[in-house]
Amino acid sequence: MYISNYPSRFGGYASFLSRALVVLLALLSSVSQASAQQDVISPGKNIETIGVTPVPASLARELAPYSSVYGLPLAGWDFEKHEILLKGISSTTWISRVSSPGAKALPTLIYIPSNGIYDVYFQPQGKYLAYTRDTGGNETFQLYLYQIGRVQSTMLSDGKSRNTEPVWSNAGDKIVYSSTPLGDSGVNLRLIDPFNSTSDRLIAKSSGGYFKAYDWSPDDKQIVFCDFTSNTASTLWVIDATSGNKTLVSPKSEQPEYYDYPQFSKDGKGIYAVTDHDSDMRRIAYIDLATRKVSYIPSNPKWDVDEFQVAPNGKTLAYVTNEEGVSRLHVFDVSANKELSDPEVPIGVISDLKWNKNSTDLAFNFKSSRTVNDVYSIDVQTGKVELWGRSNTKGVDTDSFSLPELIHWTTFDKRSVSGFLYRPPARFKGKRPVIIDVHGGPEEQYRPVFGYEDNYFLNELGVVKIYPNVRGSSGYGKAFLALDNGTRREDAVKDIGSLLDWIKTQPELDADRVMVEGASYGGYLALSTAYAYSDRIRGTISESGITNLASFVANTEGWRRELQRSEFGDERDPKVKEFLARIAPLNNAQKIKKPLLIIHGQNDPRVPVAEAAALVAATKDRIPVWFILAKDEGHGLVQQNNRNYRLYASILFVKEFLLK
Repeated sequence: MYISNYPSRFGGYASFLSRALVVLLALLSSVSQASAQQDVISPGKNIETIGVTPVPASLARELAPYSSVYGLPLAGWDFEKHEILLKGISSTTWISRVSSPGAKALPTLIYIPSNGIYDVYFQPQGKYLAYTRDTGGNETFQLYLYQIGRVQSTMLSDGKSRNTEPVWSNAGDKIVYSSTPLGDSGVNLRLIDPFNSTSDRLIAKSSGGYFKAYDWSPDDKQIVFCDFTSNTASTLWVIDATSGNKTLVSPKSEQPEYYDYPQFSKDGKGIYAVTDHDSDMRRIAYIDLATRKVSYIPSNPKWDVDEFQVAPNGKTLAYVTNEEGVSRLHVFDVSANKELSDPEVPIGVISDLKWNKNSTDLAFNFKSSRTVNDVYSIDVQTGKVELWGRSNTKGVDTDSFSLPELIHWTTFDKRSVSGFLYRPPARFKGKRPVIIDVHGGPEEQYRPVFGYEDNYFLNELGVVKIYPNVRGSSGYGKAFLALDNGTRREDAVKDIGSLLDWIKTQPELDADRVMVEGASYGGYLALSTAYAYSDRIRGTISESGITNLASFVANTEGWRRELQRSEFGDERDPKVKEFLARIAPLNNAQKIKKPLLIIHGQNDPRVPVAEAAALVAATKDRIPVWFILAKDEGHGLVQQNNRNYRLYASILFVKEFLLK
């Protein structure tokens, strides 16, 4: 484990973290052995805890209606028949087929008995697929080839580097993918004939950015890719698949701009891409490769375009706008340069657009607060919308679940910030306690999708949940996205402080019973709230939470480091380093006066577990601290048993420190 020697008010940073980790691991071992003797739900062999109260077996039964529902996401269209493919990715991966709208899924078509799979990528001809897989949450993904029908996987990558985002050529005989050698600082592009392992070669060497390929030209001679210098800034390039010669396609700009989802036009003469070039919001641009002229697909200038897909015949383009968190689907006739009639799709979040090979039907995922994941299609000629795959609710009446309310509040600098509020059933009387749940990123956005077990807190505990989209969230324009960059990081915490002010003005909310939670960067904001507004909250839950942004950037893998510096600041700069140290939750641990639940994976490649251990060590003698260590997890818990125990502990923590 690499730990930088950052000074802090705790003394030598590295030595402190090392001592804290050793002491806590010893405590974890003894406490875990004691709890195993209780007649309660066991944490399992890969979970060790400090402070967590025994979990009664009845809690699992109470949660069953909320944890048993599921929906299978869209995998694509069948390669020969007019049928939909659905996928399930958890401890194993499988693909099922639906023969017609509303029909039950047919027996499993593909089954891969491996965990750690991120996603599957089909060969256009449908005879093979590629997938990426890591081990124990270490995020060192390897690339595999799977032959459909033979249940056979072959590793294509070297077993050491990190490999992601494979893109098949149209002929199905080559794959371009992103790859990072062990210890390198950039993400490169590699090219391989998957049927000839010796063909693997470097095609584009990054100088520190993240190269990600998206599409092949119709003749398979060129590849379009983005060079990401941050999560919100990139340039657009075309590379010759044979020579490796690169050509910049996006206009040169003095200010950072964003390009994503590039796709070649049907004739190969231009590229469509989502961009905020010359705009605060993201829209779809068409760039002529010969003239470099940029034109745009008409869209509402108030909203970001989330994603789009060009139909195989090149005549129609479908795209989704993000209208303050809610999706709207658009179908645009490229040849006639006009939008077709609006499809009547339910209100929710739309994603993963997939055209069938005849360019007549468009399939997509649909989620909402009452829908886990349904799969729809639309006939673009008639406008008919059909439901193919319905979420399995196991008899649970999800139509009774709380609907989101879009709320706004004015923050310290007179800006309007928004979020979504969910209320418990009307049978809960009086002022209701509140949990503020902060998303990660920072550039993510909370959108009103299905809450799974979050509904338990609403329906069974009577808690109000608020999901804020503080400054730095995507979906509101690039100016809003940049408001928390660098030394403006505390302003995002102040947005939560202003939300606490807003809660106090709401007669139905109990401002004296508020808890804050979050994961990853959301954990950082939750922990920052814990010390900045400790007298206004009851407690904090942090999973994989960042405790010091300077050490987070310095300790993260080389390929990710430059991306993070553009967001959080360059920790090598003494002034930036001093600022980040001053606002670090770990360095302000003495200001945290309310209970903590800290959850962390031992294999976390982004936030070293020693940092979580250091925060626990710095607070556990003054306040109630619960600590969960998952020994087989990385950045975030993904194994179902571990996730279940984390949920049980969170419920007990809320009952003990928020509801009493």
